[in-house]
Amino acid sequence: MKLSKLRLISGAVLLACACMAQAEIRLSDPLPLAPEVTVGKLPNGLTYYIKKNARPAQKVELRLVVKAGSILEDDDQQGLAHFTEHMAFNGSTHFKRNELISYLQSIGVKFGADLNAYTSFDETVYVLPIPTNKKENLEKGFLVLEDWAHGLKFNPADINSERGIVLEEARLGKGASDRMNKVLYPKLLNGSRYAERMPIGKESVLKTFKPEAIKRFYKDWYRPDLMAVMVVGDVEPKQAEKLIRQHFGKLKNPAKPRPRLYAEVPQRSQTEALVITDKEAPDDSVFIRYPIRAAQEPVTIADYRRQMIENLYGQMLSARMQELTQQANPPFIQGGSSMGKLVRGYESFSAYALLGKGGVQPAVDALVQEDERARRFGFSQDELDRARKDMLRNYERAYSERDKSDSAGFVAEYSRNFLEQEAIPGIANELLYAQELLPQVTLQEINETVAKVIPDQQKKLVVFMGAEPKPGASVPTQQQLLDAVAKAEQQKVEPRTEKVLASKLMDGPPAGGSIVSEKLNSAIGVTELTLGNGVRVLLKPTDFKNDQVLMGSTRFGGQSLFGDADIYNARYASAVVGSMGLKDLAPLDLQKVLAGKTVNVGASLGELSEGFGGSASSADVEAMLQLVYLYFNDVRKDAGLYQSFIGKQQDLAKNSMAQPEAVFYDAIQHAMFGDNPRVDGVPRVADFDKVGLDRSLDIFRQRFSSARGMTFIFAGSFELDKIKPLIASYLGTLPVGDVPHAYRDVGMRPVTGVVKKDIYMGSEPKSTISITFNGDVAYSDEQKLTLQALGEVLNLKVIEVLREKMSMIYGGGFETSMGQHPYGHYSVALNLPTGPENVDKVIAAAFAEINKMKTDGPSAADLEKVKLNWITRQQKSLRENRYWMSQLMGSVTQGRDPAHILRYEQRVRAITPQAVKLAAQRYLDMHNYVQVVLYPERKNVAAK
Repeated sequence: MKLSKLRLISGAVLLACACMAQAEIRLSDPLPLAPEVTVGKLPNGLTYYIKKNARPAQKVELRLVVKAGSILEDDDQQGLAHFTEHMAFNGSTHFKRNELISYLQSIGVKFGADLNAYTSFDETVYVLPIPTNKKENLEKGFLVLEDWAHGLKFNPADINSERGIVLEEARLGKGASDRMNKVLYPKLLNGSRYAERMPIGKESVLKTFKPEAIKRFYKDWYRPDLMAVMVVGDVEPKQAEKLIRQHFGKLKNPAKPRPRLYAEVPQRSQTEALVITDKEAPDDSVFIRYPIRAAQEPVTIADYRRQMIENLYGQMLSARMQELTQQANPPFIQGGSSMGKLVRGYESFSAYALLGKGGVQPAVDALVQEDERARRFGFSQDELDRARKDMLRNYERAYSERDKSDSAGFVAEYSRNFLEQEAIPGIANELLYAQELLPQVTLQEINETVAKVIPDQQKKLVVFMGAEPKPGASVPTQQQLLDAVAKAEQQKVEPRTEKVLASKLMDGPPAGGSIVSEKLNSAIGVTELTLGNGVRVLLKPTDFKNDQVLMGSTRFGGQSLFGDADIYNARYASAVVGSMGLKDLAPLDLQKVLAGKTVNVGASLGELSEGFGGSASSADVEAMLQLVYLYFNDVRKDAGLYQSFIGKQQDLAKNSMAQPEAVFYDAIQHAMFGDNPRVDGVPRVADFDKVGLDRSLDIFRQRFSSARGMTFIFAGSFELDKIKPLIASYLGTLPVGDVPHAYRDVGMRPVTGVVKKDIYMGSEPKSTISITFNGDVAYSDEQKLTLQALGEVLNLKVIEVLREKMSMIYGGGFETSMGQHPYGHYSVALNLPTGPENVDKVIAAAFAEINKMKTDGPSAADLEKVKLNWITRQQKSLRENRYWMSQLMGSVTQGRDPAHILRYEQRVRAITPQAVKLAAQRYLDMHNYVQVVLYPERKNVAAK
């Protein structure tokens, strides 16, 4: 079957796609390989992917992807696929234990944030970003990948040292979700081997396995025919291919390789129910899993068209489910139905709901009946038109950003191609398909597909997962769950009626706005406007993205201007308003009116300031400004949506304090600030009884009825001559009545002295240590940067000593902050998860490193690692709109020259070991800190 030539489109997309329009599309044709990526295979079977990509500059993303995960483990190897990943950083042919991490840190690659890896059921993926400013960096990066592929040493002493770290990682995963999932997965996966091979493995194996077991796994499965090497970034493809052949061409497959088989997931033979409860579960949910089927990755253009149809009806069904949550008494807090991936090669249709106060029956009714309504009556033309507009717009934006996309996104796509055979035709071809095929998808075709896909009373698994019932309450039985679904399936459903909405937000721009002054900061390319109403605007046009405009605004004031009695109304005022919409449009109505546009705007009322945040495509800046204008002039009052918001928040809060982590966080806040009514702890149900519709709306209007004193910032792909008239029209006509635009210091201060508190909560043998140093400070940017350096060099010691040497933690570390509002203050917070039996040792070791830092300061080498990582990151950030937005916003709130951003590297290089040592002495006062430790329930912890 042949399809007609690509229809004409306007603007930049027309020019970009003019040559593509000459091609004819045949549905039977196989999907092509994107021309910009080189995919090849070495004689030994190793696959490679290469793409030259300039973003970020002077950086290449390297990946080693292995089709080997926990599903391949023998019984005595459970957890060793993941353990192998750990051993990749613990000694290899060219790097001794800990040498690799130290070397990579020395070239600006940070462990965890940059250098990383993960293990799943069917794969292990190693992530290595390498700076290419020096030729030897790239060559050594390939040496690292080669060692990972066939050069791991598995020294018995190193294995024993790593056991503790992996067991601490396993400890971190323990809790309500882990316990409940162990019951769920065997049923969810129909008894498949997947349920028996969780990547973290079995503790009994991790503690006792012999080195031969992990060496056997490595020998069996780390072989070139199961590997791919990916090279994407600022590198010449020929150079990359030469390095691949040089480092990986010599790898050999075993003489008798074990077959790489994929686990099957059996079909469900009967309908059944499962009820899983846990006293630490944060919420209640219901889940319906329908029959599992083989997943089909697109191979031909016809397959790609089928996938687009699936995405269209999925988007429409999701919108309907979301609309159900907009009722005064919604059937669930959130919910949805979709066809989704289960594990590699399998998918199924499922429905899910997070339960509200109504419980199981209304949620099941809504899920089952909404699915049945779509199956029986289909969707409307208006729904299809909106979904098609949104989908096409997404394709157009992706195409316009094709040369401004980060390398990490491409390697993720290529990894899926290698592991799951996901097609990679390239965005140019995909836009061509969307432009040609989407208009030809008819409503009848959509509805016929939906009628076949959405299950009709088929065999299913119905699951309730939630908190153990409180006295006087109950959870459903398995039979009650089945009865609830059966009852919902018998209910009569009617066709859905579509609400008629306006076609646009506003009839046109307001008149009367003007720009009264304009000046250019040529050092950073920022234009400052003053509008006729006094509003200030900063404009930073960039070429970092081709179709992204970010907006932000700020002004002092915020919640601080309201008394303690009003704190809950003030804290939730912007969320209440956001839940009700603008003009006569509820939030979902706004989405419908804005279909085909890429735009979002939100207002926020913070502790000390208020403002807006938003983003839009270049073509939708006017819509973004219209939303801002309406927030000032036409917010909506809707008692039903207010009640829906409050009810959902209370439902979310009802079990929050059942979680040990929530109790721990709450205890930290109250240990630092006492019972101050403005402490922002874990939300309680009663908190929302204090949020009134009229009062929260009044507070919002008090702060957002006037733009006096507000500064707006725009960064992104816009032209000054085109955006200035829009800004004059919409922001220049905002009301500017007299409102205070300075914050009030409410006097909230942390405690002084040493405060220690132990919390006993949770049934698992796990602890978390929180130690926070707070105090007053004469703020300066230099002191803030030096404090950050102190935190980073201490984190190197956390990894080196507490993790690698002592094997008592998996993750954790120091975080620092310093601010000047409402007074000069600093904070150094240390967070360390560990075992209850190790708490005292970990605290002692952390304090020992603090004392060493105060006595000796950091080594020059450690400080240089931190500096180089910062400078490398900032070079990337300077080409990102969000970074400029953040820095310009900071220049407004801190009253500094925004050109300071250009002096960052100079300021970083000026930090000395002596300055960090003095910072440690100044800020880590051992006579002034708050220590809170989470232990398991007393019956589960040995006497200290």
